[in-house]
Amino acid sequence: MILAATTNESLAQMSDLLVYSSMAVYTLAFFAHIAEWVFGSRSKVGRTAAALTQQAEAAPAAVTVQVKQAGGTAVLDKPKVVTRSAAGTRDVPDGPGAAGGTVKGDLYGRIAVSLTVLAFLIEAAGVVSRALSVQRAPWGNMYEFSTTFSTVAVGAYLGFLLAKKNVRWIGLPLVTTVLLDLGMAVTWLKTPSDQLVPALDSYWLWIHVSTAIFCGAVFYLGAVATLLYLFRDSYENKLATGGNPGSFTRSVLERLPAAASLDKFAYRVNAAVFPLWTFTIIAGAIWAGDAWGRYWGWDAKEVWSFITWVGYAAYLHARATAGWKGRKAAYIALIAFGCFLFNYYGVNIFVSSKHSYAGV
Repeated sequence: MILAATTNESLAQMSDLLVYSSMAVYTLAFFAHIAEWVFGSRSKVGRTAAALTQQAEAAPAAVTVQVKQAGGTAVLDKPKVVTRSAAGTRDVPDGPGAAGGTVKGDLYGRIAVSLTVLAFLIEAAGVVSRALSVQRAPWGNMYEFSTTFSTVAVGAYLGFLLAKKNVRWIGLPLVTTVLLDLGMAVTWLKTPSDQLVPALDSYWLWIHVSTAIFCGAVFYLGAVATLLYLFRDSYENKLATGGNPGSFTRSVLERLPAAASLDKFAYRVNAAVFPLWTFTIIAGAIWAGDAWGRYWGWDAKEVWSFITWVGYAAYLHARATAGWKGRKAAYIALIAFGCFLFNYYGVNIFVSSKHSYAGV
């Protein structure tokens, strides 16, 4: 017994050390992403389109382009770059987040991704060590949930990269959020390793909580894309109406994919994970039936889980409704994710409910 207790304590200490180590590597990845954004540039397509546009606007009206043809010479008007293919639509090139950048910027980006992979592996080892130290699923309290959540969020991002999806633009906001999440976890949410209360000691913990963590991680990626879409869409609208954004705004927003690409990504990930969130609520109800003898009791956690479900259902419905696509639907998606965050932080910390047994 003494040997087992000593071993568990050593594993718990190792888990803490690994989490702190991952934070150090995530910090390096953060600075590498900053370097990518500072030294990188727009994609080759974007740079070429901008250069042609500037040449066309600066050229005198009398300038012509001669094209040699068999039997003669045809004279064309000055070149014109079309930036809007039709009324209400855009033909805007993606930024380097979707199509590379300069050589130096791309180098820093690859370094940032490599550091993110290393930090992910270290943090994942910390989560596993925590699980071994308590001999159960490593999400019995908010500290364990937070560390696991950030691990899964980074894992989902790396999964997209592994699938050859051009989503490196998520890297900077993701690493920033992960550092904030882990900082809160080790500062305010830290809880010593302990065994679960009887209500939590069930195989449904593995099913219900694991799916909730995965859904939250993917919803987070969708929320990041949605927020960036709103900024990029405003930027493109300003350009389309003849506006002149500041140099800092151009520097940041031209490095993002086009608004249409961001909107499409957000919709796809939210739509893909919504059925799994539905399953999460159903699994929680079944677990509640086993633990408390009732499937639904309007507990605060249950209510806000359902409100989150309604929010994302409204978002998906808005996407299919004329007049609600685009920015209006994006606002609904952000409200839905805000409900998810309140369900986690607000309900667990500020609201008294049956789920308060999880502890901080």
